[in-house]
Amino acid sequence: MTASQKIFITGASSGIGAAMAMEYAKRGATLGLAARRKEKLEQIAQECLNQGAKDVKTYSLDVKDAGVSEQIAKEFMALGEGIDIVVANAGLAISDQLAKGESSRINHLLNTNILGVTNTIIPFIPQMKKQKKGKCVIISSIAAFNPMPYFGGYGASKVAVRMLADSWRKTLLKHNIQFTTICPGYVKSEMTDVNEFHMPFLMATDVAARKMLRAIDVGKKTYILPWQWRVIIRLKLFNLMLKLLG
Repeated sequence: MTASQKIFITGASSGIGAAMAMEYAKRGATLGLAARRKEKLEQIAQECLNQGAKDVKTYSLDVKDAGVSEQIAKEFMALGEGIDIVVANAGLAISDQLAKGESSRINHLLNTNILGVTNTIIPFIPQMKKQKKGKCVIISSIAAFNPMPYFGGYGASKVAVRMLADSWRKTLLKHNIQFTTICPGYVKSEMTDVNEFHMPFLMATDVAARKMLRAIDVGKKTYILPWQWRVIIRLKLFNLMLKLLG
C-alpha cells in the first residue's frame, strides 16, 4: 500500500470506523472521515494526523442524505488523484421494539443501514470505473447469517447490504473494482457498550480493525470475524443443507 492512497470512511467518529481510520493513518494515507458528530470527528482526525496520516478531511454527514453524500464524495475526490478505498461503515444497531406498535424506529434503522450504504458507495463508482480500479468495503454483520431475537430490522439490513455487495462485485468485476463485505461479530464500541446481554467472542476494536484491513488488502470477498463465528456459521449452513436434502 502506498502513502498516497485516498480512503473515505463513514461512521468514523467512533468504533470500527475510527479504528480503521487510525490503522490507515499509520500507513500514511489521505483520509476523508465522515460522521454526524463533527466535534468527535475532529478529535479522531487529529489522532490520525498524529499517527502519520498524510492529510485528513472531515465531513459532517448523515448518510441518509443522498444529495449531501454525493457532494461530499465529489469534494473529496477533487482533492487529488481520485479514490482508492471507500468504507461504508455508518450504521445503527437498535432493537425493533415491536410491542410499541409503531414503525418509525425500525424504519429509521433500515434507512440508515441500507440507504446509508448506497448513498456512500455509489457516488464513487463512476470515478473508479474511469480509473479502472478501486476498493469498496461494506460493513455487514454476523447477523446477516444468524437471526437474532429483538433485532430483526438490524439483521435484515445487514442481509440487504451483503446482497448488494455480492451483486455489485459481479457487476463491476470487469472494471477492476473490488468489493469486500466484512461481517464482524461483537466488537467493543459505543454501540456494544450499551448491550446488557452476553456478547460471545467480544473483540477489541483495534484488533478487529487490523484484521479487517488485512482482509481488504488481500481482496477477501466476504470476511467473517473472529474465526469462531466462521465455524459457527458454516455449521449452521451445513445443518440447513442437510435438512433441505433430507
